Amino acid sequence: MLGYHGDTSKTFLCGNVTDGLKRLVRVTEECMERGIACCKDGASFKKIGKRISEHAEKFGFGVVERFVGHGVGTVFHSEPVILHHRNDKSGHMVEGQTFTIEPILTIGSTECITWSDNWTTVTADGFPAAQFEHTILITRTGAEVLTKY
Repeated sequence: MLGYHGDTSKTFLCGNVTDGLKRLVRVTEECMERGIACCKDGASFKKIGKRISEHAEKFGFGVVERFVGHGVGTVFHSEPVILHHRNDKSGHMVEGQTFTIEPILTIGSTECITWSDNWTTVTADGFPAAQFEHTILITRTGAEVLTKY
């Protein structure tokens, strides 16, 4: 479709990687999948953050709160704002809505610092982080992933 946006990301492992980093990347992708699994028409947005936080915490990882999912359509960043951590945000999903789920998990601090290029962002303590993202379409019975890789 012309004039519509999609948004996706995936963390890749390169070289010799520790089991701890492999676990971080695997759990981050699982968190995204768990967030997607709770989406359907009428579901509360806060369920996404609850599911992601519960799974991340089981493995001792933190969820970065600074970055959020967002609506996607003819405008790239729009409503709704999707929080990936536990929250009390009101609102419910509506059939036909499109938005991203894009949790960022970290081994250490969930605080971030943006470099002078105004784009590159790292954890405040320099510890590794991972991110996965899909754009989804809300249906009556669930969510359709629009950005399968």
